[in-house]
Amino acid sequence: MMLVDSHAHLEMEAFAADLPEVLARARDAGVGFVLAVGNAGPADGSLERSLELCGRYPGLATSAGIHPHEARIASDTWYRRIWELAGEAPVRAIGEIGLDYFYDYSPRDIQRRVFAEQLELARTAGKPVILHCRDASEDLLDLLDRHYPAPNAGGVMHCFSGDAALAADCVARGLYVSFAGNVTFKKADAIRQAVLAVPADRLLVETDAPYLAPVPRRGARNEPAFVRHVAEFLAELRKTSLADLAGATTANFKKLFGDFQPGAIIPV
Repeated sequence: MMLVDSHAHLEMEAFAADLPEVLARARDAGVGFVLAVGNAGPADGSLERSLELCGRYPGLATSAGIHPHEARIASDTWYRRIWELAGEAPVRAIGEIGLDYFYDYSPRDIQRRVFAEQLELARTAGKPVILHCRDASEDLLDLLDRHYPAPNAGGVMHCFSGDAALAADCVARGLYVSFAGNVTFKKADAIRQAVLAVPADRLLVETDAPYLAPVPRRGARNEPAFVRHVAEFLAELRKTSLADLAGATTANFKKLFGDFQPGAIIPV
């Protein structure tokens, strides 16, 4: 049995001191691959750090995109860098991109423009998209319909936090839906109902590490090994076995983001 963590931020300072140990724990938990998301532009060099990690560890891939929080400082230089990287093997997707009306760190009109421009870039490059959405589903789906219509390379609504109706809307547009540790939280009834609305062939699991550690590790730094807790929770909720859920979500990851060689996420 093998699990894939389809979304983690391993380039962050939270993992700077002990990443080899973090990845060894992931390997021991049955995690065979991690998509270590990379964001273009920040002064901390997170995208370049993600690329460097992919070169060091065989079980990692990455992505490239401008997060909605940083849309206000997007530049042509960032777009050129994303375009350059879109053709490189470690970069499996454009993302994470989208809209965030909860924090509003960037003005909403700028978020919408930068999101639309990146959807067009992904469509032209033939790359799937990793979508971030908080309190902005109507605008996000509208922009998807206008700037990333079918047929396209697909995408995933990451760290899903909506309800069953939104999940169905995502699936109807050919998207995958990825669930993280927040599905295990006490007040997440709507998210749990959404889990049941997603077909097995559209389901993914993730950590969004270092954020949103699942029960029973809530409050701790999240890490890829904890995706097993998410998978176990979803398997119980969907009344299936962990092995079947792991098999389905791993196959879904490969269909969306491309194949990878099975084996140790980090050399023993």
